[in-house]
Amino acid sequence: MKTTKFFVLGALLSITLIGCGKKEEAPKTATNVEVKEFKENKLNLEKKVIKKGEAGPDEVTLSFAATSDVHGRIYPYEYGIDSEDKSAGYAKTYTIVKALKEKNPNLILMDVGDTVQDNSAELFNNLETHPMVKAMNTMGYDAWILGNHEFNFEKDFLLRNVKNFKGSVISVNIENEDDGSKFVLPYQIYDVQGVKVALVGGIPPHVPMWEASAPEHFKGLTFEDPMTAVKETLTELEGKYDVLVGAFHLGRKDEYGKTGVFDLAEAYPQFDLIFAGHEHARYVTDVNGSTVLEPGAYGWGVSNGEIKMAKKDGKWEVKEVVAKNLETKDVQADEGILEQFKNVHDESRADANKIVGKVNGKFIEKTDYITGQDKVTTMPTSQLEDTAIIQLINDVQNHYAKSDVSAAAVFNFDSNLNAGDFKKKDVAFIYKYTNTLMGVNMTGENLLKYMEWSMDYYNQVKPGDVTISFNPKVRGYNYDMFDGIDYKVDISKPAGERIVDATINGEAVDPKKTYKVAVNNYRFGSLLNLGLVTDQDKYYDSYEELQDAGRIRDLIVKYVQEELKGELNPKIDNNWEIIGFDNNVPGKAEIMEKIKSGEIVIPMSEDGRTLNVQSININNL
Repeated sequence: MKTTKFFVLGALLSITLIGCGKKEEAPKTATNVEVKEFKENKLNLEKKVIKKGEAGPDEVTLSFAATSDVHGRIYPYEYGIDSEDKSAGYAKTYTIVKALKEKNPNLILMDVGDTVQDNSAELFNNLETHPMVKAMNTMGYDAWILGNHEFNFEKDFLLRNVKNFKGSVISVNIENEDDGSKFVLPYQIYDVQGVKVALVGGIPPHVPMWEASAPEHFKGLTFEDPMTAVKETLTELEGKYDVLVGAFHLGRKDEYGKTGVFDLAEAYPQFDLIFAGHEHARYVTDVNGSTVLEPGAYGWGVSNGEIKMAKKDGKWEVKEVVAKNLETKDVQADEGILEQFKNVHDESRADANKIVGKVNGKFIEKTDYITGQDKVTTMPTSQLEDTAIIQLINDVQNHYAKSDVSAAAVFNFDSNLNAGDFKKKDVAFIYKYTNTLMGVNMTGENLLKYMEWSMDYYNQVKPGDVTISFNPKVRGYNYDMFDGIDYKVDISKPAGERIVDATINGEAVDPKKTYKVAVNNYRFGSLLNLGLVTDQDKYYDSYEELQDAGRIRDLIVKYVQEELKGELNPKIDNNWEIIGFDNNVPGKAEIMEKIKSGEIVIPMSEDGRTLNVQSININNL
C-alpha cells in the first residue's frame, strides 16, 4: 500500500567533499594497451539475489540514486569547446552519492544509460575497460541500464565492457535472436535488510533503426517493445518482491509513438518508483500512483528516491516515497575521481587542441537570429537560412559519397567557426556526433518525400506571425538541410506540401530518375523506417571503407587538409530559402526589439529541449 509521496523539484544539495574516492590503477592510454577481443556470443548472466545489509528491524528506509545520459563525462569538462562545465561529470555526482551512502550505506546506485558515448569518450574505446565503466566500478554502481548510444560501437566493445562492469547490467527488452534468451539481465533482485527489491530496466526498441548502417553493432540481437517485455517480466516476478523499481532509458513520450516511461507507469501501477533517462530532462512527478523522475544529462544531477517500509502482519508495506533531484552545480568534484582519471582528461584535452587547419573568417555572423549573440536564446540562424557551417558539412558529404545531393542537420544551434586556428575541438563543436557517411540511391519521388518529411520541422505560418517557429514534435537534429539541389520551403502551406521549385543542375527533380544522396548513418535508419530506401539502395559506407577514420568528423578534417589545403573560408551557395512568410507585418520592428531585450520571451517546448516552438503573433499581444 502506497501512502505518502514527497517530491522536491531540482533540489540543490550543498555538501562539502567527503574524502577521496577509492584508489585504483589509472587507466592506460588508448595508444599503449593491448586490446583483448571479447568474442563470446552470449553473456549468460546469472540471476541471483544480491544482499545489502542484515535483516532485523520492522521499519526500513530504502535509498536509491540514479544518474543518466552522462555521455562520456568524468571530469566536469566539455572537450568539444575546451571549457569547464560546472554541472557535469561523475566527479561531481560522486560527491553527492558519497553523502547519500553515508546517510544510508545500503543505497542502490544505478546509471540509466547513454554512458560511454560523446565528449571524446571514443578515444578510449580500445581499452579493455572503458574509463566510464571503470569510473562506475570505482564509485560502486550497483546497476547499469543500457542506453541506445551504448550500441554506437562494435559489439565486442559493448560485450567487453558489460563483462567488466562489476554491478548488474539490465535491460528487459533485448533478446538473443537465436533462442529468445535475454542479452543481459531483465531485472535484479536485492535483499535490503530483509526487504526484497526488484529493479527492472529497459531501452528504446529503435536501436536497429538508429544503427541500421552498422548492423554488426547489434548482430544477433532483437529489441522488443518495453511494454510487452515488462509485462512478461512482471509475470515472472510475481511474489518475488516487496518493492518494485524501474529504471528505463526512455523519455516521457517515445519519439516514434512507441512506449514512453509514462506509458509504463500508467500500465503498471505496481511500480513504486521509476527512474528515467534518454530525454535529458529534469523532473519529478507522479503518474498513476508511481513516482517518476529523471536527473537531466551529463551529470547535471543525481535522482534520489527513498522508500520507507514497515512490516505489518509479517509483510512489508510501502509507507512513504520521497523523491528529489540533487544538483551538482555548486558541489565540489571528488578529488579521488579527478586523480584517478587525470590522464583521461589530459589526453582528451590534448586531442581536442590539435590544430588541423586555419579558419579565415567568421562562418555565421549572428548565431542568434534576433539578438545577434553567439549563444542562441531566441531563434537559431542556422535553421532559418543557409549558412557556411551546413555548407561545409554538405560539401564534405557530397565529396566523399560522390553524390548528387547531400543532407545534413545542425546538432548544436551555437555551432560556429571564428577566424584563427582550426582545432579538433572545433570539429566536435560543429559536428557533435560520431556518425558515419552513407551514400544511397533514391528516386526523385522519394527524395522529395524525404525533403517534405524534413520540412515538417516548421510550424505553418499564420496571419500576424512576426517570427518563424519550429514544430515541438520534431527535434532539431531531425531537420535536414539539402545541398546539390535548389529549393524553396513554403511555410504558409501545411506539412507535406512545402517544397517548391526543386531543381538539380537547373532541371526539375524527375520523380522517376535515381539520384545519389549523401546522409549520415542515423538518417539512413530514419529513411529505412520511412520506407524511402532499402539496404540494397546503399552504394557507399564510409565505415566499411575507412573504419573509425570514416566518421564524418574525421572526414571533415581530411577534407580540410587534403581538399582545402588547410584553409577554411566561409562560403554559402544559398541554394534554399524560406518563403510564404510576411516580413513586413506592421509593428514587427518594435516587437523584435522587445524580444531582443527579453521583454517578450520566445516559447520553449515543455521538456526544455526545443527552442522557439510557437511564433510570436502581433494579434495575440
